Amino acid sequence: MKFDNPEDILQWTPLWKGERFPNGRPKVPADVLRRLRRITLEEAWGPLWSKGYHAQFEGDLKIIHPSKTMVGRAVTAVMVPKRPDLHDTLLNYGHEHEGRRGFFNQWVIDSLEEDDVVVVDMFDKVYQGTYVGGNLSTAISTRTKQGGAVIWGGIRDNQQIVEIDNINVYYRGSDPTPIMDVTMVGMNVPTRIGRAVCLPGDVVLGTPSGVMFIPAHLAELTVVHAEKSQVRDVFGFIRLKEQVYTTAQIDSTWSVAMWQDFVSWFEQDEAAAPYRHLTWDDELAQARKTDTGGPSSDVRH
Repeated sequence: MKFDNPEDILQWTPLWKGERFPNGRPKVPADVLRRLRRITLEEAWGPLWSKGYHAQFEGDLKIIHPSKTMVGRAVTAVMVPKRPDLHDTLLNYGHEHEGRRGFFNQWVIDSLEEDDVVVVDMFDKVYQGTYVGGNLSTAISTRTKQGGAVIWGGIRDNQQIVEIDNINVYYRGSDPTPIMDVTMVGMNVPTRIGRAVCLPGDVVLGTPSGVMFIPAHLAELTVVHAEKSQVRDVFGFIRLKEQVYTTAQIDSTWSVAMWQDFVSWFEQDEAAAPYRHLTWDDELAQARKTDTGGPSSDVRH
């Protein structure tokens, strides 16, 4: 048994081909995280659902900063009710063989890097299940800069945590009691948060609706899909206001003529500037294969 075992993390995340942390956790690039901060949860949900990832969202959580979006790389932990023999064995192992200090929740927070999010299954324990309070939330803030925590359990010191502006915390409930009678059986292991499953290195997208866990190997695909949807909407709104197209044309499969109009706009209009890293060759090629010259080709300039 090892906590935060690189061999296990590599085995759980074989589809990730990019950079990793020393412990093997996937390190989704900071630029992808930056771009994900601009998308909605529904935009992230679509490409994941279409690829069969149907257990990535949980919305039954309270939020310290309901209006703020949270994005970061998952550092996971699984807690269970205390059984004395197991508890003593694992706590002593961490202290004596891995050089860890303090209680289980401190081990996880001491491992955090910039842009990390703690994701903890506390088996929905709130009374004596408060994974963080004011001190540990301050430590999360210091280490992650703009990360946070998702806790399927409790927190305490809400009045202190709400004053920490640069992170967010999603949790099940609050209680003044400290954390007691729990044992960590896994660190950076597959973790269940309500209906959702999170692996170490997943990108956590927290919004007012809840949290989405985006597999690391699908993070860039997800953000590209979302950005293309966003910029096409911008174009569509403009052309609808100009009465160039009907809503039926905008909402249906675009013709080659519409795609050419879009690409011309995309390359010149200032509103498209934040999206210019995107390419449209595949969409144009597909339109050329399927264009029948029907109503969608009627561009009314």
